[in-house]
Amino acid sequence: MVIFPPPSPLLPTSFHLAIVTTMSVPQKTQHYFLPKVGTYKDLVIKEAPVAKPKANEVLVKVHAVSLQYRDYSVSVGKYDIGVYENIIPCSDMAGEILCVGEDVKDWKKGDRVCSNFMAGYLDGPLTPEAVQTSLGGQSPGVLTQYKCLPAHALVRIPEHLNYIQASTLPCAALTAYNGLQGPNPVKAGDYVLVLGSGGVSIFALQFAVASGAIVIATSSSDEKLKIASKLGARHLINYKKTPDWHKEVMKITGGVGVDHVIEVGGSGTYEKSINSVRHGGEVAVIGFVAEGTSGNPLVSIIMKAIEVRGVYVGSVSLFKNMIRLIEANPSKTEPVIDKVFSFNDAVAAYAYLESQKHVGKVVIEVAK
Repeated sequence: MVIFPPPSPLLPTSFHLAIVTTMSVPQKTQHYFLPKVGTYKDLVIKEAPVAKPKANEVLVKVHAVSLQYRDYSVSVGKYDIGVYENIIPCSDMAGEILCVGEDVKDWKKGDRVCSNFMAGYLDGPLTPEAVQTSLGGQSPGVLTQYKCLPAHALVRIPEHLNYIQASTLPCAALTAYNGLQGPNPVKAGDYVLVLGSGGVSIFALQFAVASGAIVIATSSSDEKLKIASKLGARHLINYKKTPDWHKEVMKITGGVGVDHVIEVGGSGTYEKSINSVRHGGEVAVIGFVAEGTSGNPLVSIIMKAIEVRGVYVGSVSLFKNMIRLIEANPSKTEPVIDKVFSFNDAVAAYAYLESQKHVGKVVIEVAK
């Protein structure tokens, strides 16, 4: 135990507080590093000095990091972000503030926080400048023990969530929430179609149920569909057993189609998603995890007056709105964690994500 002597009468108390604060901050951090795009198996741990926060920054001790399909895709070169080497990976973290810069007024030591996926995206329409602040690619990521972050990029963690649960919010949860908050936000009684059982799809299912919507869930696994049912999905479709699942969707909705589609499959599912939505409905285009190719549904998009909207995570303002929904519906929106890996087992975590055996989120626990 280190015992600090009482302040000397010759020196101001603030000087001694500064000494204590400085001494309590670690000097070294370990982070994962990908020398070049190609395979996540090349990820290595490196050591570096802990940066001192700038005037408008805070230093965060990272407790947990959740993996996204984007993290895997960036590492193997499937996701072209314009950065191909010297990558510190991952975008989603939850941690505690260790110290703050001199101009930071809204945060203090000990606050539990998440960082927004795009540190520079505060509100309004997305801009190229905001995209360049995307963590884990265009900007250095969060698979590290300690990290300085802009104070304006932070969002407070709900009291009822632990760090592992909270680490799933910045990308998967916010993307799902944004996907349901288009020109006509989801409302009670709407039909929502979610594809698969990954992080975004599971959060979309939960948020839709919390909003009073009727959810149709698809998966290749009956076991995964049982989990979707427990989370509140009203209708279940195994797309391996029912390849023309869009026809089943139309039957369920009485030939009308769904109000919202959370489209995470990409080229392998896009046409069927268009064929599943009602006239004037919305398709949130989010991912590209499904293999295969679709036809060109342009005529259907036009003749059905469908709103097709690309969704790239969301802003700090939208994040805060999502937190309100989570806090108002804690039992219905509790993050689904499939498996937790240790910091030293990050490569194994990537491999498990690649296997697509998971339901919900895969998390790396950085600090106990």
